[in-house]
Amino acid sequence: MRRLLICTLSVLSLLAQQSQKKERDLKFEKDPVVTEPVKPPDGKTIPRSYALVVGVGDYKNLPAAAKLAFAERDAEAIYSILISPEGGNFRAENVRKLTGAKATLANMKKELETWLPGAAKPDDRVLVYFAGHGFVDPKSGKAFLAPYDLDPNNIASTGYSMDQLGKVIGSSVQAKWKVLLTDSCHSGAITPEQGEIVNKSLLDLNRSMFSMTASRARERSFESKDWGGGHGIFTYYVVRGMEGYADENKDSIVTADELAEYVRRNVREASKGQQNPTVDKGNFDPQMLLAFLPSRLSPGEAPAPKFGTWIIEANMDNVEVFVDGATKGVVSKGSPLRLPGLPPGLHTVKGVRMGYEPDGPREETVYPGQDSTISIKISIPRRRTKAALEPFEKGIDLYNKGNKEAYTKAVGEFRAAIAADSKFSQAWLYLARVQRDLFQVEESEKSFRKAIEIDPDYLEARANFGGMLLDNGNVDESIRQLNAAVQRDPKHALSLSLLAQALRMKELYRDSIESARKAIELNPKNAETHFWLAESLRLSAKYAEGVNEYQQYLQMSDFDSKLAGKMNYYVLGYLAGIGRKKRAAQRDVWSDMRSLAYFGLCDCERKRERYDEAIAYCQRSLRYDSQEPYVHYVLALSYARRAQKLQSVEQFAAARSHFQKVLDINPDLAEADFARKNIASIDAALR
Repeated sequence: MRRLLICTLSVLSLLAQQSQKKERDLKFEKDPVVTEPVKPPDGKTIPRSYALVVGVGDYKNLPAAAKLAFAERDAEAIYSILISPEGGNFRAENVRKLTGAKATLANMKKELETWLPGAAKPDDRVLVYFAGHGFVDPKSGKAFLAPYDLDPNNIASTGYSMDQLGKVIGSSVQAKWKVLLTDSCHSGAITPEQGEIVNKSLLDLNRSMFSMTASRARERSFESKDWGGGHGIFTYYVVRGMEGYADENKDSIVTADELAEYVRRNVREASKGQQNPTVDKGNFDPQMLLAFLPSRLSPGEAPAPKFGTWIIEANMDNVEVFVDGATKGVVSKGSPLRLPGLPPGLHTVKGVRMGYEPDGPREETVYPGQDSTISIKISIPRRRTKAALEPFEKGIDLYNKGNKEAYTKAVGEFRAAIAADSKFSQAWLYLARVQRDLFQVEESEKSFRKAIEIDPDYLEARANFGGMLLDNGNVDESIRQLNAAVQRDPKHALSLSLLAQALRMKELYRDSIESARKAIELNPKNAETHFWLAESLRLSAKYAEGVNEYQQYLQMSDFDSKLAGKMNYYVLGYLAGIGRKKRAAQRDVWSDMRSLAYFGLCDCERKRERYDEAIAYCQRSLRYDSQEPYVHYVLALSYARRAQKLQSVEQFAAARSHFQKVLDINPDLAEADFARKNIASIDAALR
């Protein structure tokens, strides 16, 4: 225990440096709130597991030419992935490691013939890994694994017999799952004929285990610094496979069959057919669980829409109500019209009464499983001409179809309405919307400004315009437009909500929190406002409050919010563009937002030193976006902190894998330097 503590000091000093760094302002989200340890799906369980890992490169009695440069490094890599909670899930105390001078014949016998048979039980999992040389006794023709102290002139007495290995694993060791991985016969240290005998002996050990060797008969097993900085090519892909790359069906589990196929395919391709791993497909269970990767669990499909209800009220009698261009009934003053079963998200609503200008069409939100009151106000006598109204109505119908072809046609209809009435502010607004959704940014901005110029109190236009500006990174102008809307109506909830996000992007967290709280007070059903509030609370170190708001968001938005294909940036769609340079049409907004929220929860819990919760949340975030380096980085920090707290070697192994993932995804990040230093320190601690 004391030795582990000393070994981890350098890791902790690096973590301390990083905690003083300004936190990366990452915006990510996720899904329901669960902090208990993640279990494999489909009723599978991870059995109690034992392993012996052996790696010998520099032999006591062999010439320098027979030295293996990376065998011991291979053994360290296997050890790390075996004990990782995001890998083999072996307890560190259940994995014995013999490398270099420790891998003597006496020690190998002790672990194989005394420890393993005494520890393993019938329901357990046992794995034996060997990296080093294999030799054939010229007198008997039998194959032997070469321990550190092998005497090439007396192989029978100083090597470990394959026959004995088969007897021990096959008969003496009691376990339901048995695995043998051997990376031997390197670099032509023995003749092709002898190599054939070694490989055949390994495969014939026992028909009830999963046995995979590095190469076929008469082939060499290659090692090179080109593989992960220095590994045997076979072991390199075994480790990669157990890290999750072999998980073909994306169920977060790497089975024996999946690992075998992944390793064979990649080793063959990488060696240009010169090395072909072999597998004994005897009586072993092909679904044998070799690795479990909770971060790779599928987030599942977005839940089906939870329908909501609008309660329509009007200030006049006999007002016809249209939703998404279709008539839904007539409402009168004092007699509201109830419209249940509406899909969640944005919809257009319009109230029409003969002789008056309609109220709308305008966009309102249906909240899942909730009732919302929509007020229609009819007051202005009709003044629009038929020549302007007819194309405008056609344009609205096309806009509601929500596809590119319809949007393109809608542009023509709205322009026709404007040609008939240049002061038609609603036509300018909807023209701006379809131009925005067609990514015609400059044209859209001109149309938004025209709508606002005609009607400075057109708050819906200002809020839409502010959202589009935010989506395109023009935060300053967005704040000006949203502020103008709030000044005209201090209770305009949408403008307040978007303003909270814009202020957060300017790192004005106190003002952002204030704006978000006002928006929530006016419209507590808007889930996204809870998300902006959570972000600003987190970034101003109010972690407990931030956790509550992230959870509010996740609970309130647990439905498919892709809005039937419509690209409404100013409410949901533009969120996907922040920091990503992509549009909602190119991403699944629901998944994006849930990934962000879970990252926020992870970061808050890490800052509160609640590492179990932090790890569970970051793992959920990665299920929605497995290639986000900052989530891997924060998850690695959380594992490292928990490792220090628990004095757990396994947790350091998991931290290392996520630091490495940061480098794999983007080695140029500022955090990448810390990741490299932490990896070096963790490697020293594990050794």
